[in-house]
Amino acid sequence: MKAKGVSHIAVCVADLEKSLEFYRDLLGMTVKMQTTQQMANRPGAESAEMYERPREARTVANIWFDDSVQPFLVLTSHPGDEVGGVPIKLDQKGISHISFEVEDVAAYAKQLTGKGVQLAGDISDFTDANGKVRTIFVYDPDGILVQFDEGKPSN
Repeated sequence: MKAKGVSHIAVCVADLEKSLEFYRDLLGMTVKMQTTQQMANRPGAESAEMYERPREARTVANIWFDDSVQPFLVLTSHPGDEVGGVPIKLDQKGISHISFEVEDVAAYAKQLTGKGVQLAGDISDFTDANGKVRTIFVYDPDGILVQFDEGKPSN
């Protein structure tokens, strides 16, 4: 057996609209589907193995970059119901961050911070000995780490 690739990455968020302002409005992703689903119609909705507690409904948005096929992000929230948990750090179990490729990380960092996005540290934390910024981490509206880099390493 062999998996074909990553289909999607799902992120549960406290406020879907705030997250869409970040991923759609700031990062330029496109919402291809947004709906509210009754949990009674969802597979595994009653499973204590999959959900912290029973939920009435979830709002879901599938978001993509226009020129990509896969993977895409699925943002979910539970309207009228608080979402628990805290974002993890890079050295903790679980999916620690989402990473996006950009042309020029330093320029992108300036654009993001100019729009009020908080860096996860100081720009000097991301600057190498040669003065080059090859990657940065920022926080999304839920405090989840989001990385921007210039693509796959050459070696």
